[in-house]
Amino acid sequence: MRDYPLAKVYQTIEPGPVVLLTTAAKGRANVMTMSWHMMVDFEPPLIACIVSEGDYSFAALRATGECVIAIPAVELAPKVVKIGNASGRDIDKFAAFGLTRVPAAHVAAPLIAECFINLECTVIDTRLVNAYGLFILEVVKAWTDPKQKNAKTIHHRGYGKFAVDGDIIKLKSKMR
Repeated sequence: MRDYPLAKVYQTIEPGPVVLLTTAAKGRANVMTMSWHMMVDFEPPLIACIVSEGDYSFAALRATGECVIAIPAVELAPKVVKIGNASGRDIDKFAAFGLTRVPAAHVAAPLIAECFINLECTVIDTRLVNAYGLFILEVVKAWTDPKQKNAKTIHHRGYGKFAVDGDIIKLKSKMR
């Protein structure tokens, strides 16, 4: 074993697929790329996510208490990176990157038609927002695009590197 730089630890503990988070406030929708999130509970589904105070979406998420987490397939990876490298303060990212807004059933934030999963979420806990930018979300409605079968997700590995979902294996487990 040898020393490993602490600044690179985040590259080894990857929380899940890169997703797009949409918000809507004051009549304006925005989308950001997010890779810091994790499941917290199953039923109802709870997701913890980190949105930095420096992100344009932070104020809308905090003010409205709702968002959509849209999961893109690998085919959208170039757009996902471009979205993450742009600010909603400066441009309409839906228009700039050719994303289609779809009205959600329970939240003002739009679904993204090009994503294979869309999760409508409400903020249920903000106790760690000031310290860490950590929001706890409850998924109140989930959508899937049946045309996108066997979609593969992308996973951030740091410094512009991504892993793509690989082979699926099935092992005996007591989990459902």
